[in-house]
Amino acid sequence: MEPSTTINNMLAGNKIFVPAYQRAYSWETPSDDKNKNTKTHTDVFLQDLIDYNRSLVESPYYFGHFLFEEKGGRNFGVIDGQQRLTTIIIFLSALFTRLKELRTLTEEQDFLYKSMVKLGSNYTFATVDYDKQLFIDYVLNQTKKDKNGIETESARRIVKAFDFFSKSFADKDEQFLIKMLKTVSEATCTTHPVKNESEAIQMFIFQNNRGKKPSNLEIIKAQFMFNVHLYGGEEKDSLIEEIKNRFEKIYKSISSIEYKIDEDDVLVYTLRVHFNSLWESNAIDKINKLLSESNPIPFIKSFTNSLAVSFEHLTTFFGKDERENIEIHSIITLGGFAIAIPFVIKAYTFGLQTKEICKICSSMESLVLRHRLIGTRAEMTSRINGVYQEFKAEQPDLKPIIDRIVWMKNTTDWWWAYWNTTEFEKSIQGGMHHATAKFLLWKYENHPENQGKNGYSLTRFDNIESPELEHIAPQTPTNGEPIAAGYCEYDEEFRNQYIDCLGNYLLLSKSHNCSVGNRPFSEKRSSYNHLGQQREIQKMTVESEIWDKEKISLRKEKIVKFILENF
Repeated sequence: MEPSTTINNMLAGNKIFVPAYQRAYSWETPSDDKNKNTKTHTDVFLQDLIDYNRSLVESPYYFGHFLFEEKGGRNFGVIDGQQRLTTIIIFLSALFTRLKELRTLTEEQDFLYKSMVKLGSNYTFATVDYDKQLFIDYVLNQTKKDKNGIETESARRIVKAFDFFSKSFADKDEQFLIKMLKTVSEATCTTHPVKNESEAIQMFIFQNNRGKKPSNLEIIKAQFMFNVHLYGGEEKDSLIEEIKNRFEKIYKSISSIEYKIDEDDVLVYTLRVHFNSLWESNAIDKINKLLSESNPIPFIKSFTNSLAVSFEHLTTFFGKDERENIEIHSIITLGGFAIAIPFVIKAYTFGLQTKEICKICSSMESLVLRHRLIGTRAEMTSRINGVYQEFKAEQPDLKPIIDRIVWMKNTTDWWWAYWNTTEFEKSIQGGMHHATAKFLLWKYENHPENQGKNGYSLTRFDNIESPELEHIAPQTPTNGEPIAAGYCEYDEEFRNQYIDCLGNYLLLSKSHNCSVGNRPFSEKRSSYNHLGQQREIQKMTVESEIWDKEKISLRKEKIVKFILENF
């Protein structure tokens, strides 16, 4: 490869692939259901090209720098720039497809297609192995038209990017497409192919391109590999292979769980498990310090294994176990589960059964909820770090952890009493953050629904269509006549103590909430026939279709009683 070249020349005659230990496709694409004002990577990619073609700039478009590792026989592993390169190939495939719909490719265009995209069954570019076939079938050959069997988030991103470019080209004429093809194929770039993997990794650590900023996890991976190259001695090759294999599994895991937990957070949680302390927080500083020691190889081997184990267990936790266990689904729905994750990773590592992990989740959920509602600034780490450190493989007993949390919920000792039931009861009397109120009402939903029913299947939060928080007595009274509309007078007491409280909150789907608005209570009441708590309100108002202070107080007492008994 030439140091300064064009996209066509960089691709032509070469076989470029994303090594398995590198991150899979991570660029986001605009969605029809998301904010149109939010710019995504592929959106910016396309708009930059459109803006360039509209301008009077005479110099070629510049695609940045690409770093490769030479593998022999014109095979190159892309070390840096894989996101841009993957997007370029997706873009070109969509563009050529649209051009072929309009007419047969010219000889020159056919040559460009064969040199940049594919020649027969030979492809110029391959993404990571676990997305490779999907990339070939959906993007390059378009033999796959459906979206079934897409297992990873990176594969979904590939599909969305191809669909986005295809849709963008659908109404474009031949002139637009030819100009785009010329811009991309003749765009300049710089390349740096190296034979020494150590040099490639070192350059990656210090290089900063236009793409996504490397995560802490990516930086740590590169630093580990570089240190192994420097200090690995006779073990170097086997250690490098081990790190690559572990990170291949890690990136597969990330592709499954990344919308549920951040990879750099998992790095910190692993640090807390590895060093058995909840106080560990700055992964980069901690790891850099350890790498500066005389022989960092033992740490690199053990910590890389710890990382792989953490991601493996969290893939199960956020995947199969979350789908099958309401307790795990519940704490994930609540959010703020950071304090629980190191306990969870340990529990999986120690071989505890899923029912035991569910006990941890339920216990931790109660503490997280109290901490959020009470709003204390007291830190929790020092209060539970002791039982965390005593939770070990040789003594994987949950009882001390659960006992400590139960004691924290009941004690009056000043150092521990921030989360006790007295403070908790005070915190649920008035208004609260809507997300937390929705969570509590979902939990309460399973209370009236479950009354007197054997074998009842609990309702999952994600089974409620776009759940929203409804004020039964609206914040703004209908037509300024609350009594005629089925509500009591909106006096100062009612506005301050009744409008925003659990007794007046109701969980509705988004469409239902939009349809009832601030209508008279009788109209709202007649629509309350979907969830159990909606039907409960109907029963409460059978004799009088008036939603007033008395009814709100009665319902609030029932919900508060349920919360105190269950959290």
